[in-house]
Amino acid sequence: WNQVIIMNDYQKKRFSQKMVAKMFNTVTGKKISILGFAFKKDTGDVRETPSMFVVRDLLLERANIHIFDPQVKREDMFAEMDYTCGVNATNTPHMENSITTATDAYSACDGAHALAILTEWDEFKTLDYEKIYASMMKPAFIFDGRNILDHDKLREIGFEVHAIGKPDPLAFDDL
Repeated sequence: WNQVIIMNDYQKKRFSQKMVAKMFNTVTGKKISILGFAFKKDTGDVRETPSMFVVRDLLLERANIHIFDPQVKREDMFAEMDYTCGVNATNTPHMENSITTATDAYSACDGAHALAILTEWDEFKTLDYEKIYASMMKPAFIFDGRNILDHDKLREIGFEVHAIGKPDPLAFDDL
């Protein structure tokens, strides 16, 4: 059982490390949009959500994080990050200014360098990704942590797509 927990922790860390590596080994000062913070769709429950570990890692890399989740409140995100990760405004002074909660997915992604899907909300499958691509910095990265998107279509739009558990089609370093 302990090995399962160790592997799950490793996978969360690996996802955030892959984000940094694919974005030219730095996310400092870059706007990263997080779509979904709840531990699963159709809930506002953030207890033990894997999303908070990705956010923590990106925060420690000094990214500017914009989070949209249809049901999670900002205060719940911050409380869970403090309780579970020990990350709070006292020991991470830039936290308040580095995390923004958005009212919708489009505003979260506007001007972003990357977006990460971390909860499998149905509405994320039907977003207008052409509109999102047009509003993002280039190259525009998508990190699909739930494998819910049509990766081929996103690549046709122009996104650089990376999905958990899947190799990049044009690279051999993920195999």
